[in-house]
Amino acid sequence: MTLADVPAPRPSRGQVTIRVSAAGLNPADTNIAQGKARLLVGLELPVVAGSDAAGTIDETGPGAVRFTPGDRVFVRTALDKPGAFADVLAVDESLVAAVPGSLDLGKAAAIPTVGLTALQALRDALSIRPGMRLLITGGAGGVGTIAIQIAKILGAHVTVTASSRGEALVRSLGADTVVDYTTERVGEVVADQDAVFDMVGGRTLREAFGVVKPGGKVVSIASVPDAESARQVGGGAAAAALFRMLSARRNQLARRFGVRYRFVFARPDGDDLAELARYVEEDGLRVIVDREFPFERIDEAFTYLGTGRAKGKVTVRIARDRLV
Repeated sequence: MTLADVPAPRPSRGQVTIRVSAAGLNPADTNIAQGKARLLVGLELPVVAGSDAAGTIDETGPGAVRFTPGDRVFVRTALDKPGAFADVLAVDESLVAAVPGSLDLGKAAAIPTVGLTALQALRDALSIRPGMRLLITGGAGGVGTIAIQIAKILGAHVTVTASSRGEALVRSLGADTVVDYTTERVGEVVADQDAVFDMVGGRTLREAFGVVKPGGKVVSIASVPDAESARQVGGGAAAAALFRMLSARRNQLARRFGVRYRFVFARPDGDDLAELARYVEEDGLRVIVDREFPFERIDEAFTYLGTGRAKGKVTVRIARDRLV
């Protein structure tokens, strides 16, 4: 990635432009920049990167009627139409939602991808209901810190894996039980779960299949995508066939334990962002920002994100005077 001056976008039909105040970083941004997602995301380079942004409406295009200039909003762009790491972003208004009044734009930028991932995984893929027992692996990261809180809002009993450094954080967010993954193995200390939301992959995911009751569900965002997930984000037949083969061992393991398994990608959705905003306002959903970097140091922000040490989100401040 390099910083450059480019023409500011203008909104087309059904679009708005957002004067960006802050943007959130995600591992997916790194994967796209490194070409690891090229089977799923076709981009003509060079491209303005970034998918999470918060700011104010600058201009509305023909047919865009949900917002007016000056409205405080946040958004998660479509994977094949990024652009959040810029002063101005053009995006379909259906993907945009109003920022909660209690939240500044710096923290709002930390919500979109992690919030949508957690909400859609817990509500839709895992069908979390009151009284269910849920294991969340890797709970101190960006998705995990949101997922713990949403799971509690939905009424689940939540067990979380975290290091000793992250234990206080995940307990403060509502975790009922904490497993220190540096000294304990999930498969040895956890059992009889109705569902698992995995953010670690590898051995942890393999052990997770054994802690779920027969008929339960396991969802991961840290393993190999499956064919269904590839199709959902626009991957073609070749990508679907490849990921069907690569995910075969996971699917076989799930069948052996009698559980259902899925990989999930976040789906851009303005209505779901509005639901997350209601959680902030009505249920006290907290946004955890580990570090914020100035825009001109975005390369350092990505280096820090890559260390895996962040507790919560890493963000960049695009405009110093537009965070209110």
